[in-house]
Amino acid sequence: MPSMRVVEVKKPGSADGLALGTADKPLPNRNDLLVKVHSFALNRMDIMQRDGKYPVPPGASPILGVEFAGVVEAAGDGVTKAKVGDRICGLLSGGCYAEVRTELSADLVSGHILTSSQYVLVPEDLAIPIPDNVSFEKAAAFPEAQFTAYQALFWINDLKEGEDVLIHAGASGVGLAAIQLAKWKRAGRIIATAGTASKLKHCKEHGATHAINYKEESFKEKINEITEGKGVNCIVDFIGATYWNDNIASLGRDGRMVLLGFLGGMKLDQFDLSPLLLKRLKIEGSTLRSRSEEYTARLRTAVVKDVLPMLASGALDVRICKVFPWTEIVDAHKYMEGNHNEGKIVVTITSE
Repeated sequence: MPSMRVVEVKKPGSADGLALGTADKPLPNRNDLLVKVHSFALNRMDIMQRDGKYPVPPGASPILGVEFAGVVEAAGDGVTKAKVGDRICGLLSGGCYAEVRTELSADLVSGHILTSSQYVLVPEDLAIPIPDNVSFEKAAAFPEAQFTAYQALFWINDLKEGEDVLIHAGASGVGLAAIQLAKWKRAGRIIATAGTASKLKHCKEHGATHAINYKEESFKEKINEITEGKGVNCIVDFIGATYWNDNIASLGRDGRMVLLGFLGGMKLDQFDLSPLLLKRLKIEGSTLRSRSEEYTARLRTAVVKDVLPMLASGALDVRICKVFPWTEIVDAHKYMEGNHNEGKIVVTITSE
């Protein structure tokens, strides 16, 4: 059976613990597409999984990586909508840091890799067609941010036209996606937080009506000022514990908040429950990776219907901060860990 070169976590912890290993090349099942991958994007969950802090969902590939863009090379006999040669992208539960191996010897850090191509298996109902005018790099940066932002804003927070929304980590891939989708929904005030002048500028350029530097001022106080004491209708949060009390204070009556991460910690020393009752708040956590294929397929259908046309027309800006060659995956991880990115980090498959 053909084997693949994959990125393995030889030692959980720093990015330097990543190294090349091998695995069997996947074969398509009846409803699967075998996709030759050209590009994949990095996500925070990759770092958490590398560190041993993100358990892989049952049945998911232990190989890092959840979003990709490439070309269909083979299809199962049950596939009816896609064909060999189609350009597709998608969001998977794992397996995107892998490539078909042609030589056993390689040096990941120095970049001397003899390689053919990377492959992943994609259920047909999760495949997203790539518009002709969209590059593989931009397509690879599309699925996770759009799926996450769409679900958070509309399926969980039920954001309606005219409502005010607070989006934390506004210059991240998901943050910029959420800002643009809120604008598409004709939300009221779209308020974003970020930590540098450059990131605040990007938030405003993508549709934020207000941008708050959380390092220089209290977002709770600014929200109170901007909304004249009413608070926002919705919050999209990735931070967790360190923002919890200020988030609760920033929500208005019947406010909703979705929690997507714990960048600021998971445990609270003290928390007053009374605002949940007095303001009738709804708070829900979500992670897409552990969702069923059926759920993800329904979300994919919604995103293809509402968001993909905006990508094709240029109305949606999928911002790519930096593109790394496959040979520099260690540097790519370190770049994300340094919080340098304003948008998505993309990795391209290269041959040398």
